[in-house]
Amino acid sequence: MLAQASQRLETARRVSRKKKGGKAYTIRSSQECSELALKAALRFVGVDYPKRHDVGRVLIEMHARFPSWFELGEIAEESTWLAERSERAMYGSESEDQGPESLFSKEEALTALKYARHIYGNSKRLVRTKK
Repeated sequence: MLAQASQRLETARRVSRKKKGGKAYTIRSSQECSELALKAALRFVGVDYPKRHDVGRVLIEMHARFPSWFELGEIAEESTWLAERSERAMYGSESEDQGPESLFSKEEALTALKYARHIYGNSKRLVRTKK
């Protein structure tokens, strides 16, 4: 799962550098990276992860299984932020008759990438310390 998360992170980085477009895809790839990385982290601490996009609540419930440096509160908030934008980044807004790209700013895309890097980095560190 971490290998897949790494691939999504690289995609998000690459797409975020585009001069035009790529905002929605950066957000989608960042969310996918975060979801996969957090599910890998949950697996490594012995938790059967939920089959949904946002695992923030489960992270908080299982806080005792994580080391203090893992920054659970911040990571859970970032996971939720990303998950809340994932569907619109994929499909746009039918009610507003707008495609995904027009719904997000460059700043939101860069925030998504920042969150993905943070979540991936913490998850990778956790897995390395557990081996």
